[in-house]
Amino acid sequence: MAFESLSDKLNIAFKKLRGKGVVSEADINEAMKEVRFALLEADVNYKVVKDFVAAVKEKALGEDVLKSLTPAQQVVKIVNEELTQLLGGSSTKLTYSPSGFTTIMLVGLQGTGKTTTAAKLAAYLMKEGKKPMLAACDIYRPAAIDQLEIVGAQVGVPVYTDRNNRNAAAIAVAAKKEAERKGLNILIVDTAGRLHIDEALMDELKSIRKEVKPHEILLVVDAMTGQDAVNVAQTFHEQLGIDGIVMTKLDGDTRGGAALSVKEVTGRPIKFMGTGEKLDALEVFYPDRMAGRILGMGDVLTLIEKAQESADLEKAAELEKRLAKNQFTLDDFMDQISQIRNMGGLGKVLDMIPGGGKVSDDQLDAGEREFKRMEAIMQSMTKAERKDPSLLNASRRKRIAAGAGTTVTQVNQLIKKYEESKKMLKQFNRGKFGKYGGFGKRFGR
Repeated sequence: MAFESLSDKLNIAFKKLRGKGVVSEADINEAMKEVRFALLEADVNYKVVKDFVAAVKEKALGEDVLKSLTPAQQVVKIVNEELTQLLGGSSTKLTYSPSGFTTIMLVGLQGTGKTTTAAKLAAYLMKEGKKPMLAACDIYRPAAIDQLEIVGAQVGVPVYTDRNNRNAAAIAVAAKKEAERKGLNILIVDTAGRLHIDEALMDELKSIRKEVKPHEILLVVDAMTGQDAVNVAQTFHEQLGIDGIVMTKLDGDTRGGAALSVKEVTGRPIKFMGTGEKLDALEVFYPDRMAGRILGMGDVLTLIEKAQESADLEKAAELEKRLAKNQFTLDDFMDQISQIRNMGGLGKVLDMIPGGGKVSDDQLDAGEREFKRMEAIMQSMTKAERKDPSLLNASRRKRIAAGAGTTVTQVNQLIKKYEESKKMLKQFNRGKFGKYGGFGKRFGR
């Protein structure tokens, strides 16, 4: 998970502070020393670390903190605020053309996930009500054009190609005209990359920029390359003038140094982050939410948004009615499990729950295996059995276990979990959990 190593080390430092009733200047200095080491080990830029620690230390040594009844909590609050500022302060939205047609240019080195990001961005924009087109302007790699056509088809977005044209800027111009002719309102230009920055690459990108005048130039960087990603971002901005950054593979970087350095070094915000291989795994980057994740505070807002995205409101309303009649079935139970899977899996859900990110990889793997086993068991049942679990006598459970490749004990455990979930959801729907009770209220009905 993103920032896992950094998060663990910071929480160890703060745990020591929390163990003290009174915090002295020496305690603050020791904690900041550990924070400094943690950030450097996370591959955060040295100057960024130096300035960050100095800013936190200055505020943490104030009398309001040292004489507070909860000094350790005050220090964590300061670190949270400074981390949020370091990551960009607040989320930065895309700039759209006031005339109605917007051009977005994606740039970056090879291997950063630029072509896939183009499709992910198109999928995101469609959710926002936009009508995008992708333009294949990598004239050097036929495979890049093929890939863009494939991922474009997967997200349902038209792709403009011209395999006979060797002028990337001319292709971009033609794509823009075609998108406007078709009544679309956004063009996403996928440009060529290189293994490293060179003059030819920059000249071509400047030519495309001159011809199509993009409203946004987004640099796609690989978070797992650490400080190299920051150096690339700085060079691209100096030579091309980028408007924002899309950080890919952030879910695979346990250190997170690039994300913590790039805004401070380039002055340009991270606008999106890639959180997986699927074409819907692109999220708006919220500095405050990410700071919360790093400090183990979770990210409940994103969790709620993901729940709402994956939820079928009509199904939720229907389930509410069935619960009132005590008609919660194993099919309903399977739907609940599928919703968690649609939200990115158990690991990503736990990562957004305060303290949930501390679950070990072995525990996450065990949880995912349990989900799959439960699905296999339920798929081995007949429709009648899933609709009416009271039919599940000993012989039926033995048949189901054999069909799913599990044991009767595991089938019994599933039925027990189903019964517990049924009871909990019924209480939830009755409002036993206060203002959060009721599916209708939960999903804004």
